[in-house]
Amino acid sequence: MKRTILIFMAAMLLGCVYSQKTPSVESSVNLKRYSGTWFEIARLPNSFEKKLKCITATYTIRNDGKITVLNQGHNINNPAKSSSAKGVAWIPDLKIPAKLKVQFFWPFSGDYWIIHLDKDYRYVLVGDPSYKYLWILCRENKMDEASYKMLLSKAVENGYDVKNIIRVEQDCK
Repeated sequence: MKRTILIFMAAMLLGCVYSQKTPSVESSVNLKRYSGTWFEIARLPNSFEKKLKCITATYTIRNDGKITVLNQGHNINNPAKSSSAKGVAWIPDLKIPAKLKVQFFWPFSGDYWIIHLDKDYRYVLVGDPSYKYLWILCRENKMDEASYKMLLSKAVENGYDVKNIIRVEQDCK
């Protein structure tokens, strides 16, 4: 009897793990159009951007096809103090160009999934399948409220809990 219960519990646990929905991603992404500087408009809380404002992410395509990633931000309490992190991104499966990997510290890498991208590449919703990370990025340092709310709605549709989302100050010169 104990063995049957254990097998049933294991099957239930595995069923829950494998049935979890993952975010959908864009079917097509032109990395040349995607490259350049993006301003962080909002994000889910994370430890590496804590106490930062005026955050940008700059993507540059390298000769080897990978992408150099440069994230920069300014300290909220002392905007003259800035910090940056440089990494590399790549597409592990060319059939799914919206699912990138990004690495800031070898050998660790994370998922960078392009969930929703404006057709004119003006704004983007980026997340990961663990639902721990989510960003709203824009080509300008501000975003109209209708686009912002639409991206929040897309995030919720894809399973993200946005109640703790942080709007990023973009008031640096």
